[in-house]
Amino acid sequence: MDKIEFQTTMKSVLQAESVAIESLSQSIDWAQAEACHDLLLNCTGKVVLSGCGTSGEAAKKIAHTLSCVEIPAFFLSPSDALHGGLGVVGKNDVVILISKGGRTSELDMMMDRLVKMEASTIVVSEDPGAFLSRKATQFVQIRIAKEPDPFHMLATASTISVIAFFDALTIVLQQETGFTKERFLTIHPGGDVGYQLKSEIEKQK
Repeated sequence: MDKIEFQTTMKSVLQAESVAIESLSQSIDWAQAEACHDLLLNCTGKVVLSGCGTSGEAAKKIAHTLSCVEIPAFFLSPSDALHGGLGVVGKNDVVILISKGGRTSELDMMMDRLVKMEASTIVVSEDPGAFLSRKATQFVQIRIAKEPDPFHMLATASTISVIAFFDALTIVLQQETGFTKERFLTIHPGGDVGYQLKSEIEKQK
């Protein structure tokens, strides 16, 4: 691949991912988004996220972002969940399951047990007709036109779109819960974020 082709391909992928997020902002089902928001805002327990493969990595990032604004969240491995890990889910928790295509056998098994446990669930997927989607307390559809790779298979733009949706939702929750810089510094004292927060708070005194 020569220099021009390298740059062209890179730009094409970045533009495709940018378009996917922009399209999402226009295609969100606001009733679904608001119902998801309400479940998280009114959650008096923990937020448990799970997913396989790339969706699992998105779930880990979302869990961290929620925790950063004092919404207790963590990632539960589907394999661990099916071998006793589901015992961590309490009646006041919300479980978010992420599956791009909606057909993930491990998550199907989890959902079957979560329904019996009467747990509140949010499923994020492209397919509203999937078992997961139909059994969820709340379904959120996030669907993109195509992935930017030649096979339309590599979960890239779709994964970024899911993360972007929860980034936006987290910031809404951050504002609604009155999360302050002081609280942010308490739970995030390290790194450049901690340094900047401390500097800004000291300037205000």
